[in-house]
Amino acid sequence: MFKSVYVGNLPFSATEDDIRELFTKHGAVRTVKMITDPDTGKPRGYCFVEMENHGAFAAIDALNGKEFGGRNLRVNEARERHR
Repeated sequence: MFKSVYVGNLPFSATEDDIRELFTKHGAVRTVKMITDPDTGKPRGYCFVEMENHGAFAAIDALNGKEFGGRNLRVNEARERHR
């Protein structure tokens, strides 16, 4: 079973590989989706990481509030978006 994790307050210089490396310490990462501005293509400062349930909860506990690239990460369980 996989869970989606929201990762906010990312430094704009962060890459998908940076995020994957940070999260694989806590469990198997399935995907990393970096969110970019559709008009400029520049990063918006957040992403979603899909990983196994136990790893997702471990990553949330370990990384929420942790300093990364000069910024304190906001890491929590992603909520389903209602349209």
